[in-house]
Amino acid sequence: MGDVESFLAVGAVLFVLGALGFFTRRNLIVMVLSAEMMQHDVSLSLVTFGRMHRSLEGQSFTIFILTVAACEAGLALSLILALYQKSKSLDVEFWSELREADLPPPMVVDDAGQPPIVPKAPTDYPRLTPAGVVPEQLDKYDPLVQRAASQTADTPTEPPSAKDLIKSVHQHYDSRDNA
Repeated sequence: MGDVESFLAVGAVLFVLGALGFFTRRNLIVMVLSAEMMQHDVSLSLVTFGRMHRSLEGQSFTIFILTVAACEAGLALSLILALYQKSKSLDVEFWSELREADLPPPMVVDDAGQPPIVPKAPTDYPRLTPAGVVPEQLDKYDPLVQRAASQTADTPTEPPSAKDLIKSVHQHYDSRDNA
């Protein structure tokens, strides 16, 4: 066996060990490390093929893969720490509890023959404020809001003219400055 075959054999062994670790373990940290091992196998294979073809493309891709792997490891470990603080366990089963409330629970082996449980659609939908009505969040005691509400609430199809609005705004600020 030459150099290329031995490097590819080592890469294949790394990939198989990483895949076995990823699929057989339930500990999140071991799963992340197994995924990292599989990424390193891909990097080793790329460098081997680059050396075989006498080009630097394999090394270039490897640098890119290692950069992405470092970012991925940092994010994965921060998520794992957040999950551990919440549940005090690193078991993968707790990830399924983080799903959104309107999604059905994940199917397990015992539920293989049964249809999934689909929750009912919500019956109360949010409603927008009708045109011409002052929203409730505004300060009801502000005179400018009271004048605008009284002008538009009486005649919602005919809003006040621009001159009337400008005049009411000036009156508001003049009365506030005089007070």
